[in-house]
Amino acid sequence: MPFVICFGEVLWDVFPTHKEIGGAPLNVALRLRSLGNDASIISSVGDDIDGKKLISYITSNAINANEIQISKKFQTGQVKVVLDKKGSATYNIKFPCAWDSIHLNEELKEFVKKSDAFVFGSLVARNKVSKHTLLELLKVAKYKIFDVNLRPPHYTLDVLTKLMGEANFIKFNDDELLEICEQLDFYSSDIESNIKFISNTTKTGNICVTLGKDGAILFVSNIFFKNYGYSIQVKDTVGAGDSFLASLISELLNNKPPQEALDFACAVGAIVASSNGANPKIAEKDIAQLIKR
Repeated sequence: MPFVICFGEVLWDVFPTHKEIGGAPLNVALRLRSLGNDASIISSVGDDIDGKKLISYITSNAINANEIQISKKFQTGQVKVVLDKKGSATYNIKFPCAWDSIHLNEELKEFVKKSDAFVFGSLVARNKVSKHTLLELLKVAKYKIFDVNLRPPHYTLDVLTKLMGEANFIKFNDDELLEICEQLDFYSSDIESNIKFISNTTKTGNICVTLGKDGAILFVSNIFFKNYGYSIQVKDTVGAGDSFLASLISELLNNKPPQEALDFACAVGAIVASSNGANPKIAEKDIAQLIKR
């Protein structure tokens, strides 16, 4: 089975009435594992109850947590989440916290060398310690998957450009793609034109853009593949993009054709958006049933 390492934030999503375990890299790892892949996470938590609960949850889901560091200086991460009437989320992300301070060591480098894919986001690069660790690990990773997550004010164009240039595969949503292209002085409302611009600018041949209810576009080997979305009742969009990416990675690493992989990923993302929470359990029959509609 493919071995995938996810690098970055593990945290608690704090809603008005409750809190849930989250963080995009962790959500990706959880979905990858549920699909039968070998998944590990590199991160940091505080030496506190929230951190202990996170590690216990991660290991109980058969994910390797041996490379999660314990910080004596910073607390476990938290994000305040507010959902609007349509289920779309806005985030207030605590800074600094433990995952801002993931320290580099030789053990991490050797660990990453063994992976089939290394998944990372932009949020973890907001602080110099974790950013340095990330950039060093990217030097030894075989296949690098960049999950763009623009969370103002936690990013700069310089850092985004550097990370895109390091990646073998980039995933955006449509708003993120257009914002970054405009910051790079490319102005077009056409998604495919923007994808080609990013591909040419960053020398990245594999790009995926999610389009919300309208599905997603996948660009592989200079060919576009499209899914036009599945009709569902949205409850909660938190984690839907993460499950989409994990499902797409899983299918592609297991040598599924790009169109088949994209359809599968869109179905999983839609099911997550129609459920409560970032990591609902999903039955294979439900995925197949949605694809056949």
